Parts: sequence; C-alpha cells; structure tokens
Amino acid sequence: MPKNASRYYWLCQISGWGFLGLVMVLFSSTFEQKITVKLIEFLAVVVITGILTTHVFREVIRRSGWLMLPVEKALPKLLIGVLLTCVVDSLIRIVVVDSLGLSMTRQKMDFIPRLLATTFDNGLLIIPWTLIYYFYHYIEKSRKQQLDTLKLEALVKELELKTIKSHINPHFIFNALNSIRALVDENPARARTAITELSNILRSSMQAEKLETVTFEKELNIVKDYLALEHIRFEDRLQIEYAIDEDTLDQPIPPMMLQTLVENAIKHGISKQVGGGKVKIISDFSNSYHELVIQNTGYLNGARNGDGFGLASTKNRLQILFGQKANFDIREVDGNTVEARVLIPIDQGK
Repeated sequence: MPKNASRYYWLCQISGWGFLGLVMVLFSSTFEQKITVKLIEFLAVVVITGILTTHVFREVIRRSGWLMLPVEKALPKLLIGVLLTCVVDSLIRIVVVDSLGLSMTRQKMDFIPRLLATTFDNGLLIIPWTLIYYFYHYIEKSRKQQLDTLKLEALVKELELKTIKSHINPHFIFNALNSIRALVDENPARARTAITELSNILRSSMQAEKLETVTFEKELNIVKDYLALEHIRFEDRLQIEYAIDEDTLDQPIPPMMLQTLVENAIKHGISKQVGGGKVKIISDFSNSYHELVIQNTGYLNGARNGDGFGLASTKNRLQILFGQKANFDIREVDGNTVEARVLIPIDQGK
C-alpha cells in the first residue's frame, strides 16, 4: 500500500472511532449520566478494541482478495466476517472490562446473554464500518477501471493508427522507376521531373508515420505527382480530371488516404481497361461534411474485396480520427464507373 494511503487510512480509522467515543460521551451527558473516569476508561476500551479488531478484519479483507470480487460474491463473505469480528471484539471487550473492573451495565448477566448483547451492540458499529470501507474501495476500483479503460482505448487507437499507416506505402515504385529509366535517354528533362515527383511521394509517405492529418491541398499535390508518374506509364490511356472547391484546400484529411484511393482506382480500374479510362477527383462541401469523391472508369469487382489494405482500413481510420460521423463508401455507378466517397465532418469551431 502507498505510504500516503496508509497514513490516510489510519487517520480515518482513529478519527472515526475517536469521534464515536466522543459521541458516546455526549450521549451519556445528555441523559444526565454522570461522566466519570470509569466511564471514560470503558469508552476507551470500546474505541481501542474497535480499532484493533476492524484493522485485523481489514487485513483479512485485503489478503483474501474480497475487494476484487463482484458485489454479489463479496457480500456473503463480508457478512460472515462481520459476525466473527463482532464476536471476537465482544470477547476481548468483556475480558478487558472485567479484568479492569470497568463493567457499567449487564454485570449481573450470565456470560452468553451478555456476549450476545455486546455482539449486537458491536454490529451496530462494525456493519457501517464495513460498508463504508468496502464501498469506498469499490468506487475507487470502478474509477480506476474506467481510467484504465480510457487509457487502453487511447492506446488501441494509437496502435491502430500506427498499424494502418505502416501498411500505406506506394505500390507503384517499381513501375515508376521503370518508366523513369525509359525516359532517361528519350526525354532527360521529363526524367528529372519524374524523379522529383517520386521523391515528393516517398517523402510524404515517410512523414505520414508522424502525422495524423494533413491539409487536403498538401495531399492533393502529392496525388498530382503520383498521377503525373502514372501518366508516363499509361500515356493517353489515362485521363485526369479535377473538380476542386478551393475552400476545401485547408480541410484536414488523413495523410496518404487520397493517394491510396487514387492508387486503387488506377490498379483496379484503369489498368484493367484495354482502352484505359478517366480518373476524376472531386472535393466539395456537402451539408456539414467535407466530401471527397474519386471516380474511375471500370467495374467494382476486386476493388472492394481485393488485396488493397487501404480500402479495408479507410473507414476505420476515418472514424478513429474524426468520430463515428465520418464515413467511407465505394460503389459502382453508371454501369462502368466506380465511385469512392469519403465524408469528413467539418469542425464547426473553425
């Protein structure tokens, strides 16, 4: 037990029983009973035996682990413990009182009736003590469990984010390098630009490990570099279109999320079309949401259930960062177009 907790316990134990002794003295004076040294000594015996026996009972509770049990399992054990504590306290008190000649009442009673009467009196004191002690620790345990649960939830979310980020890496590096290699002799200037574009994407991917959100503008610039590299590979088979509301450029989004969705549009859509197709990126406000839409020519097929971890994790990642109102959905529209839609609630405090 921590030192401060032990000090606090003894402060409560002594002051509680001491206050009880004081109340008994005042009670006696109220009924015009003469306050004598004998009465004070008798009450001192009551207080001291109460402190000692309840302290021993407390040790039994702690060492037996009753504080860790559910209420329905702990209460029967506590009732038995209270009964035994009351009996032991009564026996000690009777022996001490008789040996010191401090008997105030019941001195002419037989031992058994006197033991029963004293045990009953003790029950009126020890039962409240037990209830206070147990439920104080029960409330403390519940509060600690709630704090531990909150800490665990925060840790889980942090680990989830790290796990998700660790999987979000560009899959097009080898294709991009092959494209750049082909340009080195054919178009050196374009090759140099392509190397810069690839460097920007890789740098952003590395920084994603450290950031929870980035501005949409920053993410869009990375996507433009990515699509420029892919255009080298697909040439006229890849058409790109943007419909961007400039007011959305400063909105926060998860890093590499847009790039991952566009990458999946290329991998599962454009690359599977003989004649290629179009990728369209839309960013606008819809009610109280920042709405991002990525459309690509093709069919849903493996885009929903394929090998793209990014699609499977996008919704969870959004809700971890922006709450349950954030959403992600991917569907097929117009027969030959796949649409991925992201809804991020707007921070009304801004």
